[in-house]
Amino acid sequence: MALPNKGGFRPGAGFRGRFAPRKEAEHRINHHIRVPQVRLVGDNVTIGVYSTQDAMKIAQEQALDLVEISPQADPPVCKVIDYNKFLYDKKKKEKEMKAKAKTTEMKEIRFTPNTDDHDFDFKSKHAESFLKEGNKVKAYVQFKGRAIMFKDRGELLLLKFADRLKDVGQLESMPKLEGKRMLAIFTPKTGKKTKAEKAQESQ
Repeated sequence: MALPNKGGFRPGAGFRGRFAPRKEAEHRINHHIRVPQVRLVGDNVTIGVYSTQDAMKIAQEQALDLVEISPQADPPVCKVIDYNKFLYDKKKKEKEMKAKAKTTEMKEIRFTPNTDDHDFDFKSKHAESFLKEGNKVKAYVQFKGRAIMFKDRGELLLLKFADRLKDVGQLESMPKLEGKRMLAIFTPKTGKKTKAEKAQESQ
């Protein structure tokens, strides 16, 4: 015979989530800071070593939080800040860095053995722009049918292209024939910063 369930108790109630993994806070703040003393930093505070209790009082007087930012230091470094604003600014900054960071792409520029000066100049300007942005450029001369007889013309065209790009890019290797294509790969010249590097420097 089953016993009456007084008080609405359900089997297993109160145990749910007991063994679920607990997400640790990104930083220890306020009363979660257990060490006896900390090195205090922040705006409108006198930098120095304080007892944790005194440091918390300083934070409370400013209606701010005491946040442990360098737990490995001796003593740990804590900052008096608005913790929610601190997390918001941190996430915003990470998001901006991710948006600005750009992986190197391979851009293609296609020529024919009979590319005229106007087309050559137009494509050279595109390649210069790609290299300045930190991308690689694969330039190739496409031969069709008997045009493969003029492979020397293709090599000369790519070397002329390399000379045009010499201020912003450099050849990885001499032009080479692959099937019906004569190709050359250019990398941004040493000293030219990619968008990702510029983004990191601006932080």
